[in-house]
Amino acid sequence: MKNGIKYTIIFLSTFLVRLIPFRAPNLEPIMAVLMPLSKTSGKVLSFIFGFVSIVLFDSITSGFGIWTFITGVTYGLVGLGSNYFFKNHTGWKNYALYAVLATIFYDAITGLTIGPLFFHQSFIVSLVGQIPFTVIHLLGNVSFAIVLSPVIEKWLAKEEVKTESVEKIVMFS
Repeated sequence: MKNGIKYTIIFLSTFLVRLIPFRAPNLEPIMAVLMPLSKTSGKVLSFIFGFVSIVLFDSITSGFGIWTFITGVTYGLVGLGSNYFFKNHTGWKNYALYAVLATIFYDAITGLTIGPLFFHQSFIVSLVGQIPFTVIHLLGNVSFAIVLSPVIEKWLAKEEVKTESVEKIVMFS
């Protein structure tokens, strides 16, 4: 792995931000990291990053449950979708657009299914409770996408360019 140290730094930073006490729910940089990571690292790593971010956090904080599997797989799917989306899109506006689309997808799948299906919560209660939660999630994800995602993309791509240049020099020597 060319960028193994960078991936580790990004993963641990994201995880530590999520451990900050008393932060607003879902005000976290997972999406902002996942998008540029999917551009530079492919489908498998994108899925793994999303999935493991959720599973590791649950294992340390709330414990495992059906919500861990659903939210982990859903964030993994967001990573896969990101990989496909960013094959043809670039720039901060597209990071913001994908953050909106993926956040709504993620919150709809996780927020509107787990309560009603597994905890006997009515759908309307889930929907009404999900609205402020999703607004916060959207504000955080879009803000982080605009500010952090382009910086992270440049940081990850910088190593790849240097590595490719060295490989070309070695090949032609």
